[in-house]
Amino acid sequence: MAQSAAPAAASSAIPAVAPISLKEIAPWALFVGILMLVLLYFVGAEQGATSLISGENVHEWVHDGRHLLGFPCH
Repeated sequence: MAQSAAPAAASSAIPAVAPISLKEIAPWALFVGILMLVLLYFVGAEQGATSLISGENVHEWVHDGRHLLGFPCH
């Protein structure tokens, strides 16, 4: 049994990619930027001099991440 080859015209069609405007990306970029700043705060500064949450729970959750990113914590 021989396999038939696909027609050459069908394989050369390239779908068009619609550009995404800056107005559509800006709210998501702002959201991700704020989320990253909050994450950086919790990993780097929480349970220090600027602590917002009392106790050691946040410190224990992000302890290894602090060492991985080079933040001193003890």
